[in-house]
Amino acid sequence: MGSPVGWPGEAAWSRRAGGRALWRGRCGERHPQEARRSRARAPLPSPPREIENTEVPGQRPCFRTHGLAAGRVQQGLGGAGPGGAGAGLLAMGNLIKVLGKDLENCPHFFLDFENAQPTEAETAVWNQVNAVLEEAQGVLAELQSYTGAGQEIREAIQNPGDLRLQERAWSAVCPLVAKLKRFYEFSLRLENALRSLLEALTSPPYAPTQHLEREQALAKQFAEILHFTLSFDELKMTNPAIQNDFSYYRRTISRNRINNLQLDAESEVNNEMANRMSLFYAEATPMLKTLSNATTKFVSENKTLPIEDTTDCLSTMACVCRVMLETPEYRSRFTNTETLLFCMRVMVGVIILYDHVHPVGAFAKTSKIDMKGCIKVLKDQPSTSTEGLLNALRYTTRHLNDDTTSKQVRALLQ
Repeated sequence: MGSPVGWPGEAAWSRRAGGRALWRGRCGERHPQEARRSRARAPLPSPPREIENTEVPGQRPCFRTHGLAAGRVQQGLGGAGPGGAGAGLLAMGNLIKVLGKDLENCPHFFLDFENAQPTEAETAVWNQVNAVLEEAQGVLAELQSYTGAGQEIREAIQNPGDLRLQERAWSAVCPLVAKLKRFYEFSLRLENALRSLLEALTSPPYAPTQHLEREQALAKQFAEILHFTLSFDELKMTNPAIQNDFSYYRRTISRNRINNLQLDAESEVNNEMANRMSLFYAEATPMLKTLSNATTKFVSENKTLPIEDTTDCLSTMACVCRVMLETPEYRSRFTNTETLLFCMRVMVGVIILYDHVHPVGAFAKTSKIDMKGCIKVLKDQPSTSTEGLLNALRYTTRHLNDDTTSKQVRALLQ
């Protein structure tokens, strides 16, 4: 039974005076038989408790445990299959680790985009933002029906000496430019509305996850702003008449100014306003650029607020949208089929905004957004409803082509 004494500090058997074997283990190590007896006496592990979150009385909790996940934990306790109870306990430990990480990185709760109503605490900001959003559908409808004055402009350019055609083109362009001015002015009001929402959804002491679940009516308004933004920019990108009409307007103004002629339309869209509008419509995605600039300005002006508070709000909303889209239990709660597209558009909107605002963007490995998961969710839908959103990720983000972007993500967007 005796064996050579091991190296210093190594567990081994030695022989005691009188011939009795003596176990000489490392510091704190027990005799093997004693260890086996202790394991035999050890109580069975208690079932995992429901994941809890500290909850303020009268307020909603931030996290909810899923019955499916809890069921899998219980199944892990059974120890069925090779390895018996030991394998079951190991599986349970790994599952709890994954579940805990998942809850930490991606909150699971249903964000009610269809029925969320403001609480008393949300009412002031909600009313302010709602006054702006009430105009959004009208703006989209006007932009969708925007046909431009292409025919009149071509005839005027081809016949520069025909005063009648010049007047006809000018008369056609002026009301269109007035409409473009209204769109631009709406973008300024939308910028102020976004600022109010960012202040409400990032203010201490609550974390972004807590804000989004506690203040769902404001989260819904934030989503509606993003939905409008992507819809507006998509319509603008597919309508070259907007740029053509405004360019003709500016050329005509400049030519008449040289000839000392004053046109009536100049009083409505003066030179300063025309310059600002020109910069706005020169952008491929003008509304997104407005929101991006507004968010960056909000971060820079709030020195005491870490930039992570703002970017975490965006990444959390992207994550919540992804989970809602890929979880059948949540998707089944959408009563309107349009809500599915709305949710996808919002997810893409916050990803793009995050990519514009965050220093390293949404595609880096350190990003808090699961880009592969988000892209997969989009690709699992019919291409007719998601190709435009995938193109938005391809062509309107800032960091997709950075060296920090993984090859897998690039491949998914090819």
